[in-house]
Amino acid sequence: MRYLFLLLIIIPAADIGFLLLSGKTIGVWPTILLIILTGIIGAYLAKREGLQTIRKVQEQLSRGQLPGDAVLDGVCILLGAAFLLTPGFMTDIVGFLMLFPPTRKLFKVLIMYFFKKKIHNSHRKIIK
Repeated sequence: MRYLFLLLIIIPAADIGFLLLSGKTIGVWPTILLIILTGIIGAYLAKREGLQTIRKVQEQLSRGQLPGDAVLDGVCILLGAAFLLTPGFMTDIVGFLMLFPPTRKLFKVLIMYFFKKKIHNSHRKIIK
């Protein structure tokens, strides 16, 4: 939680810097079109991957299985779509990486590590 504040300042500032550099390098209109294009492609990918994940969850539930992996896919797709809707090249790269199944595996491992750490820390008891 303590790093969240820094991330909320550093990432947008870096994205703004990259947008300004891109505007200066390739021009304002190509930069704006590139931002719009990544948003459109991201929305399409998020919809496609999200529908596949919903089908996977329904299939696993119909077989009587818990859809743990598919739920993590859904979390990654939701976060990836949110990153893609945020204007900026750094957030777009992270968003695309979260939407593609091969690179999504890394994010699922990180999310599982985060959840396990939270669960482990919540079971500590303080005795005075």
